[in-house]
Amino acid sequence: MPVTYKTATLDNGLTVVGEIDPDAVSSACGFFVRTGARDEESRLMGVSHFLEHMMFKGTDRRTADEVNRHFDELGADHNAYTSSELTCFYASVLPEHFDGAFDVLSDILRPALRTEDFDTEKGVILEEIAMYKDSPFWVLYEKAMEKYYEGHALGHRVLGTDDTIKALQRDDMDAYFRDRYSADNTTLAVAGNADFNHVVALANDRCGHWSRTDATRDTTPPTPHGGELALTTDKFDRAYTLMIAPGPAMDDDRRFASTMLARILGEPGNSRLHWSLIETGIAEEAMADFGERDGCGDYFVYASGDPDRAGDIRAKMETEIGALIQSVSEEDLERLRNTFATRSTLEGERPKGRMMRLGMLHSYPGAYMPLEEELARIQAVTLDDLRSVWADFPFEPRLVATLTPEA
Repeated sequence: MPVTYKTATLDNGLTVVGEIDPDAVSSACGFFVRTGARDEESRLMGVSHFLEHMMFKGTDRRTADEVNRHFDELGADHNAYTSSELTCFYASVLPEHFDGAFDVLSDILRPALRTEDFDTEKGVILEEIAMYKDSPFWVLYEKAMEKYYEGHALGHRVLGTDDTIKALQRDDMDAYFRDRYSADNTTLAVAGNADFNHVVALANDRCGHWSRTDATRDTTPPTPHGGELALTTDKFDRAYTLMIAPGPAMDDDRRFASTMLARILGEPGNSRLHWSLIETGIAEEAMADFGERDGCGDYFVYASGDPDRAGDIRAKMETEIGALIQSVSEEDLERLRNTFATRSTLEGERPKGRMMRLGMLHSYPGAYMPLEEELARIQAVTLDDLRSVWADFPFEPRLVATLTPEA
């Protein structure tokens, strides 16, 4: 049977969406809360991610141990993540365990937020921040985003900083939770072998009492800041270069062409950057990507290697960016069409993949489209589309951030 798309909205504003496939051998569900680092006050930076941790520390019905044990008893593949845009909690199970998984997920979405758990978990968050300080990419990325989005909350660090986490109080988190984790700011996505009407009934029973807050988000496109950011370190012995530039937003159809351009420039294994930097031995890492956001988008280009070759690496990156639009060909597009067709097919075969995509897209107003239509849009991208989006977003203003060893 074909996959069937269904949607419903509870009286309190909770959106329930599904891509139902009775022939699937598993079921997946996830709660997607439209909140992340960009929705935080600067003084509360990191509260969304911290709150994600606290969801697993227990509820009025379950202790933290019981949350983990009940997921394990169901054989659930479960986890959560926080980004600048979203916080997600999900589980995949066999269909006969769907109700149990839903019960645990919906329960942890209303956490106890006990002070003793908050105080203990604060140390865990600070350890995680310290761990990321050992990653040169993340050190450079966070500093670069702060400069590129200076004055805008998109420059916030998802984990926060030592100072913001240490200063954060349990009541600050509770107030943030009550405002942002409202029914009308949340999407419940379901995929695979599930009865959609039954899911809606479950949602009404377990989530129907959740409050509506009319939470909003400022999606005014921020002003990007180009230029240079040069950092030095005594901790790492390689040189790292990261470039950021504006691209189309999540609700902009030009994002399909931008995705193709980024892959042509920096797809691992077969791209302009791979052949000019990796295969020649000039750099150890090289890649490019494009990310859509609410109200804007970003191109990223990254490379690393021997500090003595940092100038050569940057020059090659700039050369490939400058020559990109003149060098793209129908062969590039055909290769990527086949790649995306394979990836989309594999994603569509797994309920978990469909659920993650469904929930993420439904969290952006007007952004949802069936997987098959998205693939068709990508397949329909032409060379003229690539040229047009490059004319609108010519990789400027460009921030060039570097991290090199101290002399």
